[in-house]
Amino acid sequence: MFFGISHVDLPVRDLPSARVLYAQVLGFRVKQEGQGFVDLEGGGVLLRLVESQRPESRATLRLQVADVEAAVRVLVNAGARLVYEAVRTPELTLAATLVDPDGHSLVVWRELSEDEYGFLPELPKALTWRPEAEALLKSLLAEVPALFRAMARPKVVRNAEHLARDTRVVTCEHVVRAYILSNAKLTRNRVREPLRKHGYDPDAYREEFEA
Repeated sequence: MFFGISHVDLPVRDLPSARVLYAQVLGFRVKQEGQGFVDLEGGGVLLRLVESQRPESRATLRLQVADVEAAVRVLVNAGARLVYEAVRTPELTLAATLVDPDGHSLVVWRELSEDEYGFLPELPKALTWRPEAEALLKSLLAEVPALFRAMARPKVVRNAEHLARDTRVVTCEHVVRAYILSNAKLTRNRVREPLRKHGYDPDAYREEFEA
């Protein structure tokens, strides 16, 4: 019976001005337009700007961006009004809220990188870990670029726990070996310096580097 949402309607008083904001400033592609409306492709969602002398309903659009502060400046320069400065949210995002000339809320946001969390994420452990082993892995993971850290964490944990399958207790030795083995063979030499910084001689793990 229902085929899903076809459009999200945004009532606007000045259709040409709204078209500039949403098409030119935000970069939404005009799909079609007619008397009193403009349809815009908004990244998988169709927005229909509908001309109305007295808009009676308001909408909130959440716009994912690379740089929240820069997006705020662009929108303010285009006529939007800043309501809430960029703040960190409990969902680990950075978000700011603006209002367009017709009263629709525009929330511009991005995900925080792990370097911005202010805390170290927990390890996805299944076995018992020595406290020093857990601390070592968290410190070694800090050497991994934030973009790849979320993928590296479960992989190293899984490999460390596989190495500790007999004793069921993960030690620093398991962590070091897993840290090496979790990297592709072509890129393993990159972990030599982090290991040295943590007091481990990479040459003592030749077998892992060559595996």
